[in-house]
Amino acid sequence: MAKKTSKKKVVISKKTAGQAKNTISPTTSKTSRTAAASISREPMLFGKENYILIIVGIVLMAIGFILMLGGSMPDPNTWDDNIIYSFRRTVLAPFMILAGLVTLVFSIFKKKAA
Repeated sequence: MAKKTSKKKVVISKKTAGQAKNTISPTTSKTSRTAAASISREPMLFGKENYILIIVGIVLMAIGFILMLGGSMPDPNTWDDNIIYSFRRTVLAPFMILAGLVTLVFSIFKKKAA
């Protein structure tokens, strides 16, 4: 078999006086320039102290839920009120959850330092 050699054809067109007005020129992408210029440095909504207080509030709530865990009886045939209604589950755990919620609300309403 013989090799086929293809020759590339180059077409050059000459502009006439009428075409010069209606020609379409290639455009360049302006997104890279305008995207960088459109990013504005707005101040953060919360400061560092606010975020720390938010984390502390979430941790307090998690501790409260962990303190509320449990309650299984050692013997399934006996009922022990002291296990279910202990100070830890009825007073301490809800207090920790409420303390976490109060901390979260406080951290949201606290103004950041200038």
